[in-house]
Amino acid sequence: MAVADTRPAMRTMQVPMLDLQAQYRPIRDQIIEVVTRVCDSQRFIMGPEIEGLERELAAFLGVKHAVGVSSGTDAILLAMMALGIGPGDEVITSTYSFFATAGCVARLGATPVFVDIDPVTYNMDPAGVAAVMTPRTKAIIPVHLYGQSADLDPIVELATRAGVPVIEDAAQAIGARYKGRLVGSIGRLGCFSFFPSKNLGAFGDGGLVTTNDDDLAAVLRRMRVHGADRQYYHRVIGGNFRLDALQAAVLRVKLPHLAGWTEARRRNAARYDQYFADLGLTDRVTRPVALADRYHIFNQYIVRVPDRDAVKAHLESRGVGCAIYYPVPFHEQECFAFLGAAGTGFPHAESAARETLALPIYGELNADQQRYVVDVMAEALNRAA
Repeated sequence: MAVADTRPAMRTMQVPMLDLQAQYRPIRDQIIEVVTRVCDSQRFIMGPEIEGLERELAAFLGVKHAVGVSSGTDAILLAMMALGIGPGDEVITSTYSFFATAGCVARLGATPVFVDIDPVTYNMDPAGVAAVMTPRTKAIIPVHLYGQSADLDPIVELATRAGVPVIEDAAQAIGARYKGRLVGSIGRLGCFSFFPSKNLGAFGDGGLVTTNDDDLAAVLRRMRVHGADRQYYHRVIGGNFRLDALQAAVLRVKLPHLAGWTEARRRNAARYDQYFADLGLTDRVTRPVALADRYHIFNQYIVRVPDRDAVKAHLESRGVGCAIYYPVPFHEQECFAFLGAAGTGFPHAESAARETLALPIYGELNADQQRYVVDVMAEALNRAA
């Protein structure tokens, strides 16, 4: 039974979904310095900033090769292009993720094959992967959603037996671990995003592809510059997938802070858990579960609540930023209607799309702000009761 809240009415507080200014202010001088350095050099495309960032990220992620690219979307696209995926091929992935995961498959003329999610972690259900494997399967893309690793061992084992590469979509999970191993270092390729809202965010778009395969790394580097090893001599057809020097310089300033920012997010997640328990809301608010063999970086703090849309509207009316990730699974998207997958057995993804809500979780969020978020959540749920 919920505990009645008899405290006086709350004053309204503004709690944004994300406050990038709070992260920026302490490092502003460093950022201005490196941006000025790049501007003074007038080297904006490739060059030493990219090379330095790639070395530093490879060391941070424990991989042999880190290849900077133009966005997280382009990281997924380039990874599949490097593997030669195209028309007639099938790529297995989760039906519940950001659109790029499946969209890039279709852009190459391949067919995305969707798998339902585990209802606890929101990640791909490994059992579902085995059920849809065919001789046309050319890759498996597990998504490490919201900052927690997918269950990789059974997926990698299945892929290895079938001779199929695993491409880790780690766009939301830089620094996350699976059984002690960093995501992005376990599959054949790893893909990361540096969109500004990510735990490690650029000042625009940016991405990364990782691999421990020397030959594949060479293909990635060639294909990101239109398939050329030297200017105007094109061995293959690639694309313009370069990360620019200004973004690389900004990311190099931010990278040393990432571990601390991640721990702050984890502390905030634990604080939310405690506040929900203090107000007796655990029977009405399903909180995220950080599994014991994973290191969750909490790119998002996702809760499930009854009457989600009404709760969201009330939170926003009281100044609390929140968001829905994701309201429409891939199998229900209009652009994938040709697959005929709608209504064919993805109950956990459909439930998550109806019930989940993301609350503010950025590292600079303070205890008073978090308590206000939980108080307003209690207010919303009590109004609906």
